[in-house]
Amino acid sequence: MTAPLTGATVEPIIEPMPEPLSGPLDAPTAGPVDGRADERVDGRVREAVAAVRDPELRVLTIEELGVLREVLVEDGRVVVTVTPTYLGCPAMEVIKSDIVSAARAAGGRDVEVLVTYSPPWTTDWIGEEARAKLGAAGVAPPGGGPVPLTLSVRCPHCGSPDTAQIARYGATLCRALWRCTRCRQPFEHLRDH
Repeated sequence: MTAPLTGATVEPIIEPMPEPLSGPLDAPTAGPVDGRADERVDGRVREAVAAVRDPELRVLTIEELGVLREVLVEDGRVVVTVTPTYLGCPAMEVIKSDIVSAARAAGGRDVEVLVTYSPPWTTDWIGEEARAKLGAAGVAPPGGGPVPLTLSVRCPHCGSPDTAQIARYGATLCRALWRCTRCRQPFEHLRDH
């Protein structure tokens, strides 16, 4: 189901309420409720959603990748907004399902995931720490900033700029396949855009 929202396209997933949690947050409180239990649930839900791993780049969370835009929690109702890396990204269904599961496990009741395309995702939203994680995993991170004319990509294994593109697209549309001519290792490059 697609509905316009101030220039954005959203795809809501509304899941039925799970069984209530048992444990300290459900225990009766002495005296007036001060909201601290709700704040703990809100914090747990936000942390759980932010920790969801990207199914294609398992070394990064959706927060580190810049896909996670917003997590709103009010009275146990959770609304999460994400932006896919590419229009038609095949991982988006898995990401939405994982968000719903993570939010529920952390105490969220009604969980809705909105997908927005405006503003479009950019590799500029990947932080330096996440870029380092990509490199350590053998995926050449995007350059950052304006999209340069790419003549070469540094090898994440040995650091050599002496590399060649093998295929414009790798396992997914957001990655290209390269090979280092120095150490001869193949690697993926997360494409700039």
